[in-house]
Amino acid sequence: MTDLFESVSKVPKDEISQTNTPLAEKLRPKSLNEVVGQDRLLAADGQLALMVKSSQLVSIIFWGPPGVGKTTIARAIANEVSAHYEEISAIFSGVSDLKKLLNAASVRYSNGARTILFVDEIHRFNKSQQDSFLPYMENGSIILIGATTENPSFELNSALLSRSQVLILERLNAEDLLKIFNRAIGSMKNAPMFSENAISFIIEMSDGDGRSLLNYIEQVASWNSNNRVTEQDLETRLSRRVTNYDKKGDHHYNLISALHKSVRGSDPDGALYWLARMLEGGEDPSYICRRLVRIAAEDIGLADLHAASICIETWQAYERLGSPEGDLSLARAVCYLALAPKSNAVYKAFNSARKLAQETGSMPPPLDILNAPTQLMKENGFGDGYIYDHDSENAFAGQNFFPKELSREVFFNPVERGFERELKKRVTYFEKLRLKRDRNM
Repeated sequence: MTDLFESVSKVPKDEISQTNTPLAEKLRPKSLNEVVGQDRLLAADGQLALMVKSSQLVSIIFWGPPGVGKTTIARAIANEVSAHYEEISAIFSGVSDLKKLLNAASVRYSNGARTILFVDEIHRFNKSQQDSFLPYMENGSIILIGATTENPSFELNSALLSRSQVLILERLNAEDLLKIFNRAIGSMKNAPMFSENAISFIIEMSDGDGRSLLNYIEQVASWNSNNRVTEQDLETRLSRRVTNYDKKGDHHYNLISALHKSVRGSDPDGALYWLARMLEGGEDPSYICRRLVRIAAEDIGLADLHAASICIETWQAYERLGSPEGDLSLARAVCYLALAPKSNAVYKAFNSARKLAQETGSMPPPLDILNAPTQLMKENGFGDGYIYDHDSENAFAGQNFFPKELSREVFFNPVERGFERELKKRVTYFEKLRLKRDRNM
């Protein structure tokens, strides 16, 4: 980091007012080429850069975590295309606010001016509020730019999505955050001096969020200390940013997916990492326990007969111990599942059986395998011809248990791993007995 302070903001120090305006707002870029990060979209040949350059702007939904530039990019776009800009938040705005903005946009459009309407947290609007944008988007009165931290596929109306392009904004990496750090320090009078370890630490604390980084820098500047800021100072005097995690939103589903796939991929280290991330984010351990039982059934099946039992034991242990003592039981189960032999034979077999069940409707079982507790049922063939397997050689009669209208199906195909290797031998054994029976009939 020898050239740590060489890359500074183009904003002259004397242009940054000494008001109470937050540092993040003072340093907000005015043009797209000043925006840090999002190179995939904003590079010269990036999708958004080309869209703005060609003036072929369409309605956009920005989807990404907090502090990655959604609002900044929207404002920069408005500056570069010379459009009227309006900004609202779905958290604080209602129907009347929308009505005023949309009516004003219509008047403006009739006078030859375009309006870019930026809606922050657009997923907070209900269906009817989202629908209210549609006619104005269609007739060109507004170019809608929505911002959301939630998955648009689940949170936004399909009609709104069909009229927009969803652009994904990525979490800022350490290099991006270092550029923002340099820009901030270079623009401040009497800027605090950071040790190299402190710089790395404050970037780590920001967790991919540029706004959080600038807020941290502003807090450090308020200490009015002439001493070099150390990592220990930051750790002692700053509150670490709360990890992005929504127990009912995208983070919840993304992290459990990462945990599940790490276990399926037989990677205990990756699985432990995602388990730790979920616990640090405040996930309900009971939910994790349920998913572990599911993983045991779906991805391990009968290849390891102990997997499901260990998951149930873990669940019980956590209910008795709580956190932090019970966390180790979760880690134990995750490692066991990750290293267990894998098979999805039961999972695939059940899905196939369910599909056939849905297709065949109400076909009854064959009469010979039905009980006949009354004389009337016996007279009508219930139980007629049933062979008690224990009375047969090898305790196997080889009867047909499917409806008469169906031929026998094979759903379960054990794999050559773990205990299912033994089950495969049994399946083969019974199939040979069945063929022998058919030949003798």
